[in-house]
Amino acid sequence: MEIERKFTIKELPENLDSYPHVEITQAYLCTEPVMRIRKQDEEYIFTYKGKGLMVREEYNLPLTAEAFQKLLPKAEGHVISKTRYQIPLRQCYSCDHALSDKEADLIAELDLFKSPTDLIMAEVEFPDEESAHAFTPPAWFDQDVTDNPAYHNSNMSKR
Repeated sequence: MEIERKFTIKELPENLDSYPHVEITQAYLCTEPVMRIRKQDEEYIFTYKGKGLMVREEYNLPLTAEAFQKLLPKAEGHVISKTRYQIPLRQCYSCDHALSDKEADLIAELDLFKSPTDLIMAEVEFPDEESAHAFTPPAWFDQDVTDNPAYHNSNMSKR
């Protein structure tokens, strides 16, 4: 089960390149249901995602480089290319924001899209729905777009 919220970004965190990051190429074989292939640095993954916005089923299976290359031409829409930064949120809050135990371990996955759009967006995954609803985003986050399907990567690939 995937429980995540998505946000647009007001400003990038300082020292962005100091955070771990990966290059991602992903494409969608189908968008209803979502079936995605992804190359993340040198790792290849097939993902199935069920319906939903904040909460939905998600299954990840390993894929070979050869299978990825054979499936890539069969993709619907545009191939998505992005750099993903893993930013521990405990490093991003001001001193006046008290973190709960659950918030202290949260990671923002900051995506800088290269194609088909130049969007910058962050996703935060949660251990449960209660934590997701209680989450107070850091100041550098902007709009909460969790409930807007236009911000799902699968829909962005169709534009």
